[in-house]
Amino acid sequence: MHIGGLQKMTLLDFPGKLACTVFLPGCNFRCPFCHNSSLLHGIEELSEESFFAFLKKRQGLLEGVAITGGEPLLQKNIHSFIQRIKELGFAVKLDTNGSFPDRLSKLLQSGLIDHVAMDIKNSPEKYPLTCGGMDELEQVRESAALLMASSVSYEFRTTVVAELHEAEDFHKIGSWLKGAQAYYLQCFEDSGSILCPGLHPPTVSQLEHYRSIAGLYIQNTHLRGI
Repeated sequence: MHIGGLQKMTLLDFPGKLACTVFLPGCNFRCPFCHNSSLLHGIEELSEESFFAFLKKRQGLLEGVAITGGEPLLQKNIHSFIQRIKELGFAVKLDTNGSFPDRLSKLLQSGLIDHVAMDIKNSPEKYPLTCGGMDELEQVRESAALLMASSVSYEFRTTVVAELHEAEDFHKIGSWLKGAQAYYLQCFEDSGSILCPGLHPPTVSQLEHYRSIAGLYIQNTHLRGI
């Protein structure tokens, strides 16, 4: 398993849990607003055994592990990696872009995942534009349907960028994901190392408007990061 980084403690990345966040490098998308662009190319900064040594020292102190990326499901041995985490007694949250429904399905059926946060990049028509020209909409639709039919806690989330999103997109996303457990609109922030410089966050009033639109379809819709 390639590990690109470790945040040793977070109160934000795993809802309701004191957790650490492990970053798995490599991604099949090239979203222009990506703030983790340093993780796209699979550079390893921490060995798997060092990570598990850290977890063993945190047993009884941390409650969970948030697995993010990059795209964690690119890793072919993700199932065994998560199983080792669970065997140490930690809850697991998985972040995913939804482009590997077969691997997601296996994890959902295994009972190894406690919470999934899945990115919804944009309305269906604008998906390739928003994930860097990658046409993965069918896989993303399948993953969204898997989550909505499962008993696992989950959320959908969209990072909102002024140049990429408009009000009509949130009607289309809301209609697509109607009745979902939870949906979050996250305000884009320029980390200084995004793939396509020159993008901007929406205004707070725009975000509120988009939230009200999505809320027509998904009752549990909230803003995050403002």
